[in-house]
Amino acid sequence: MLSLGIVGLPNVGKSTLFNALTSAKADAANYPFCTVEPNVGIVEVPDPRLAALAEVVKPQRVVPAVVQFVDIAGLVKGASSGEGLGNKFLANIRETDAIVHVVRCFDDPDVLHVMGSVDPVRDREVIELELAIADLGTVEKRLDRVRRSAKSGDKEAQAELPVLEKAYQALSDGKGLWEAGLTDEERALLKPLSLLTAKPVLYAANVSDAELTGEEGPHLRALREAVRRSGEHAEVVPFSAKIEAELAELPPEDRGDFLASLGLTSAGLDRLIRASYALLGLETYFTAGEQEVRAWTIHRGDTAPKAAGVIHTDFERGFIRGETVSFDDFVALGGWKGAREKGAVRSEGKEYVVQDGDVMLFRFNV
Repeated sequence: MLSLGIVGLPNVGKSTLFNALTSAKADAANYPFCTVEPNVGIVEVPDPRLAALAEVVKPQRVVPAVVQFVDIAGLVKGASSGEGLGNKFLANIRETDAIVHVVRCFDDPDVLHVMGSVDPVRDREVIELELAIADLGTVEKRLDRVRRSAKSGDKEAQAELPVLEKAYQALSDGKGLWEAGLTDEERALLKPLSLLTAKPVLYAANVSDAELTGEEGPHLRALREAVRRSGEHAEVVPFSAKIEAELAELPPEDRGDFLASLGLTSAGLDRLIRASYALLGLETYFTAGEQEVRAWTIHRGDTAPKAAGVIHTDFERGFIRGETVSFDDFVALGGWKGAREKGAVRSEGKEYVVQDGDVMLFRFNV
């Protein structure tokens, strides 16, 4: 399951976004530190292909892919040294796949800002410095142990030591590890530490309603430019926490009309999840039978056995072959029977790289 940690200063729209995404009822009052315990919510991944498959197969149930959102208390400048609520909540997002950094990009005198003014570039720097300082403590502890082991001749420690020293230097300078120029091999060595600034980041820019359909305002433009200058490969996704909250109150069948009335084609949730999938190189394949139609999340480039293992490890261990048909052919030809009659079903072996939208049936033996 894809897991995303939501971070940001107090009063930027984090809890409002979380409530809207998950229909949870975390307190979203208009004052700092209203969220004092981490909230975890599960969100279905919107995918219109599921409905199309269900129309063909008429299954007993439809099971979408899901994303887990972890919302923590708003961080403030000095959190790592005990200001505000401190950084104790950061442990709750160390195991997430990526970080969604919510940044306020709208002016409203009725909504307090913990630092007295709206400045998304400053806010981004404050949060990322706190994450870097939190990581610095983790790296420092590991560095002490690895140095001792390296001196005693431990080969693994000797390989890890220069990478830790490189990370330590970047973090000491207040930079996140995405700015440290780490190679894929170096990132792999650091992965067991679950460092926050080594995780992919997605910026969720909370903008005014008008900006979603009109011209971007100065706050959003400034944030985009700051991210571009940093060299971070991160997407900035504009959303309106207010609109998302209103959407969450509507029945699903009315949401499309509401969005259309605002001149929008998709909800902020849809855009965030699509951006998250792209950021992490994720794709979806489907299984479709009378019992259920289901979406499964895999990494781009996964082979058929690896994709089968997402269902159950036995499927990967005893993989024989995968019967595969594209989503378009499956729907157009009326399901498995029609696809087989027209020769659209392929028998793929262990080397086959699963494609986004493949409908698959695995043969295995254990």
